[in-house]
Amino acid sequence: MALKIRLARAGSKKRPYYHVVVADVRSPRDGRFIEKLGSWNPMLDKDADRVVLNEERIKHWLANGALPTDRVLRFLDVAGIAKRPERSNPTKGEPGKKAQERLAEAKQAEEDAKTAAAEAEAAAAEAAAAPAEEAPAEEAATEEAAS
Repeated sequence: MALKIRLARAGSKKRPYYHVVVADVRSPRDGRFIEKLGSWNPMLDKDADRVVLNEERIKHWLANGALPTDRVLRFLDVAGIAKRPERSNPTKGEPGKKAQERLAEAKQAEEDAKTAAAEAEAAAAEAAAAPAEEAPAEEAATEEAAS
């Protein structure tokens, strides 16, 4: 029989309270359990005693092959009963594929706008320099037309 040390929900609607129990893996979450090993009240302040554990019985069940769930293993790690392995997922904080595509498109549009602005600035500088050179030729043309 495979055993788990897990949480069984108690408490009313929107007021959770959990019992730490050892149960057969096939039994429902809030259903039949073998033994109650502690409790967790997430509604209490973080500095209060939110987690109460019976360390002696937990050690007994761990020695007999019961496996704690991830949340219970966190509690056992804080209590110093069991060690929780460090998890590393460096890609968890990265945006998804579509968001990365949107960011790439935005960067490309920004670069295109910068190059267009630079080209427009260069054309404006050329246009500002060109009329100064053409102005005497135009004055001469208007003088010839006037005479």
